[in-house]
Amino acid sequence: MAFSFFALAFFLYLGLELPEGSPAPAAAAVEDGVEITYGSVIKLMHEKTKFRLHSHDVPYGSGSGQQSVTGFPNVDDSNSYWVVKSPPDSSAKQGDAIPHGTVIRLQHMKTRKWLHSHLHASPISGNLEVSCYGGDDNSDTGDVWRLEIEGNGKTWRQDQRIRLHHVDTGGYLHSHDKKYTRIAGGQQEVCGVRDKRTDNVWLVAEGVFLPINSSK
Repeated sequence: MAFSFFALAFFLYLGLELPEGSPAPAAAAVEDGVEITYGSVIKLMHEKTKFRLHSHDVPYGSGSGQQSVTGFPNVDDSNSYWVVKSPPDSSAKQGDAIPHGTVIRLQHMKTRKWLHSHLHASPISGNLEVSCYGGDDNSDTGDVWRLEIEGNGKTWRQDQRIRLHHVDTGGYLHSHDKKYTRIAGGQQEVCGVRDKRTDNVWLVAEGVFLPINSSK
């Protein structure tokens, strides 16, 4: 039985496994200009290296010991899906557009933990560690990132270059070609740095996108 990407997203979001023998579908590429809304399931691609933002149930061996976050080279891996969510105190609804400067959270779809940062040192470069933390009912201010759209875009769309600026630490979500050799061999480090660089830029590469919420 072949599974569509939409079925895959639904199964992973519920924490279910695909039936045995089901082939892994290719991620759905998106058309230029598609609006990114709350509730959308996305893969973020590091512009410079083309690796996808990724996490998995493997803890760091240093620093916080929380679930590690890396850059992953294989476009089809299911551990690179993230659900776009608002902070707990936000009035934003599923399907709402996301303006430049808005604070958001990204929930790792498979493990349900939040993209997180803090003052621990990252394992390779010694910058700010980026991890996954918490769960559906456990989130704190370390999970909050401010969306910065490059150029003149007013709301987040697929064809826009973005930065994610961590509210607590002031670090930008960052990656580079420095790679792990052991627990995540071949995957590259993701960390936070406090200044704008070309290695801070990300784009939405693949995803499942909820239509714009038309309710008033």
